[in-house]
Amino acid sequence: MGWCCVALLHLVFTLERDEDGNCTLVEEFILLGFSESPEQDPPLFTIFLTIYTITLIGNLGMIILIRISAQLHTPMYFFLCNLSMADICYSSVITPPIAPKMLVDFYAETKKISYSGCIMQLFVFALFANVECLLLTLMAYDRYVAICNPLLYSIIMSKRTCQELMTVVYFIGLVSAMINTSCTFQLSFCRSNIINHFFCDVPPLLILSCSDTYISEIVIFAFGCIEGISIGMVLVSYAYILSTVLRMHSAEGRYKAFSTCASHLTAVGIYHGTILFMYFRPSSSYSMDQDKWTSLFYTVVIPMLNPLIYIHEIQQSII
Repeated sequence: MGWCCVALLHLVFTLERDEDGNCTLVEEFILLGFSESPEQDPPLFTIFLTIYTITLIGNLGMIILIRISAQLHTPMYFFLCNLSMADICYSSVITPPIAPKMLVDFYAETKKISYSGCIMQLFVFALFANVECLLLTLMAYDRYVAICNPLLYSIIMSKRTCQELMTVVYFIGLVSAMINTSCTFQLSFCRSNIINHFFCDVPPLLILSCSDTYISEIVIFAFGCIEGISIGMVLVSYAYILSTVLRMHSAEGRYKAFSTCASHLTAVGIYHGTILFMYFRPSSSYSMDQDKWTSLFYTVVIPMLNPLIYIHEIQQSII
């Protein structure tokens, strides 16, 4: 379904651009990447290939472990399994089917991406970015129900409910990705086709546009509100959790509850903190070179860190 949406979006954008006779159409973009110095490419290639390999091994290992371990067949690990799958797709958002495009680009003389490829890249990126955000919120709600309403946990968080919640998450992610991509590529790009980034993200594309970007900026603000709502729901869930835990008489029970939430809180803090820094800071402090490294952190480094964050929790559940 996602690929059909991308194909439809490409057709619509092509027709819209063809109607504008006053603008030279951009058929491809050139990605500047991280370094203009060829001498820096081999070490960067090695570093990012290592990170990407660790990400794949860590997240695939977590998915397999959750699938084969009966102790992990709970709603919490069902969501964690989906988070690992989103992380794999999220970190691979700038990749062709076999090798990461970012890594291949290190050795390419011209780091080109087609117009349709740029649409696909942004669409898939936006899809899994939203899925990850909503999943972290769902996992906070799951912890709230487990700690604050343990007797009703199996009823509230039934297998069917979890599957329905995941369906809603992917539906919202798909719709939001279509809106984000549509608003970005309805713009005309006739000034330049050089993107000062390593993949097609919204901010560098808006800089290249020669049309009014007001609507796109409103959409970014709207998604910022969704981000704020997600953070708010996480904070409210943990406020109730903290209140419940502090009323526990057993020190062991308090420790177990806090240790269960520690991993998720760490993942939430790193992810949302990076996103907020990336998209919602004063324009006066905006720097494209700085944003490239920030984008690298949440598209490549965070998916590698998540398995390391949750591995201790999984070990405790299995033992």
